[in-house]
Formats: sequence, C-alpha cells, structure tokens
Amino acid sequence: MFHERLDGSGYPRGLSGPAIPLAARVLAAAEVYQAVTEQRPHRQAFRAAEAADLLTHEASAGRLDGAAVQAVLAAAGHRTRRRTSLTGGLSARETEVLALVARGLSNKQIAARLSITPRTAGSHIEHIYDKIGATTRGSAALYAMRHGLIDPAAPDEEAPTDIG
Repeated sequence: MFHERLDGSGYPRGLSGPAIPLAARVLAAAEVYQAVTEQRPHRQAFRAAEAADLLTHEASAGRLDGAAVQAVLAAAGHRTRRRTSLTGGLSARETEVLALVARGLSNKQIAARLSITPRTAGSHIEHIYDKIGATTRGSAALYAMRHGLIDPAAPDEEAPTDIG
C-alpha cells in the first residue's frame, strides 16, 4: 500500500486521498526517500539535499502527504520548516479554508468560523483556486477530497438538521 499516491497515481489499487491510511502515507514518503538515496544500476544515489528537494516537490504536486514528508525528512536528520507547504503548495490556513469551501460554507460562514472578514475569506479562496487550478467551488471540493484534505464521511457541523 506504500506505493499509493494521494493523487491516485500509485499502485496497486490506485487509491487516493482519504482512502490511504496515515501509516501508508508515511511509509510512501519514507520509501521514496530510501529508494532515491540508494545507488541503482541506472543512476547514482541522490545526495540527502536532493532527496529532500524531491520529496518536497512530490508533496507540493499532491502526490505525497506534506506532513508525512516533513516527518520523514525530520527523522532523516534534515532541518524542516516550521510552516510546511501542504498539498498543491497550499499553506495550512489555505488548506483550512479549502476544507470549509468543500463543506459548502459561504464566504460569510467561513469568515465567522475563522474570525476573519468575508473579504479576507474571498481573497484566500481566490489564491486557493489559482494554486490548485480550480474555477468553481465544486472543482475545489473535488480537489480537496481527492487529496485527502477533508474526510467525506465526517459529519458537517454547519449542516442544517431538519427533523420534521
């Protein structure tokens, strides 16, 4: 299962996002690091810095989990950044906003939830769309689910409860 990738490009099952357990995400990052730092018949071993750059790029491209990559790099003795770049180059705050967009919250509701202005929420959403190549809330929500940024089975706190 450690050959699976967040974007669904891995094997053997082609799993993506939340279908890949956390342990498998960490193993995937560790396996890539270990594989590229070993010499192979067709290439020389990557230096540690080159391997770290490759893993960081894979996380930014949405193939590896950003937190798993940071954990592997820290365990391998690399200095890691405090503020990690997550899937698609999104910041932690942008990832938080994207998850709320995917849950169907309006800019006003997102602003209230995060204690920011609706205009700031809108600005975050515009930047997110630019980074992930989305043009609608639906495509942004699909991106968030495909990359494991939200759990589609989790209950929504904002969902109306109409019981009668």
